[in-house]
Amino acid sequence: MKQLKDGLNNHSNTVATPTDFALLHLFQIHDSAFPIGSFTQTYGMETYIQEDVIRTKEDLVAYCTSFLFHNLVRGDAILMQEAYAAALEQDVERLLYLEQLCGAMKLAKESREASVNLGRQFIKTASPLGTDAFLTEWKERIDAKEIKGHYAILYGIYSAATGVSVHHAVMTYLFASLNGLVQNAVRAVPFGQTTGVQAMYELIGPVTEAAAFVSTLTENDISNNALGIELASMKHEYLFSRLFIS
Repeated sequence: MKQLKDGLNNHSNTVATPTDFALLHLFQIHDSAFPIGSFTQTYGMETYIQEDVIRTKEDLVAYCTSFLFHNLVRGDAILMQEAYAAALEQDVERLLYLEQLCGAMKLAKESREASVNLGRQFIKTASPLGTDAFLTEWKERIDAKEIKGHYAILYGIYSAATGVSVHHAVMTYLFASLNGLVQNAVRAVPFGQTTGVQAMYELIGPVTEAAAFVSTLTENDISNNALGIELASMKHEYLFSRLFIS
């Protein structure tokens, strides 16, 4: 991404340590004010809240930890990592395959739609921040309705274009995903902000562990064994009242 890389060229960059420019840009795109709509999604958590399964901070941390290791790590995180590698090679066929795989593994309708809605809003918001031709090509494929535009795939392509390391891209993706859930739980249960802050602090360790684990995984490790969360996502669209889209 030319404009962003112009900034990166002024700093040293390694796989393990992102430049200050890339790191701050990661903070920007994962800030709660970055308008991609994550504040509207709970991926089944709202069902658990209405069924009184999530009532305490401990319940929330347990849910987020399960979502992290049994859903995100085995699904979106691997797909994002694979998309990052394919984007570096500009391997179009591989990215088209990953795009289809991402949609196919999301069993609940609302989760599939959330993935696409966040992806499209992400690329619409983030693409004007740079001038990367490959990223522009993917936005044009979405506009032409050639592909759906799943968030994990687009995030992988975008991260590769900005020059941030794949490790930090995965870690911030996982952190931001859980932070969105915690913030939505603060509103829905409701919890106080202090409880939300404490829950997120307790999840930093699992996120760090999960990010390191993802680096050992490949496409062959993709699975969906978060059956309770999938069922909660399917039940969500039939709830009597809903605060969130999924």
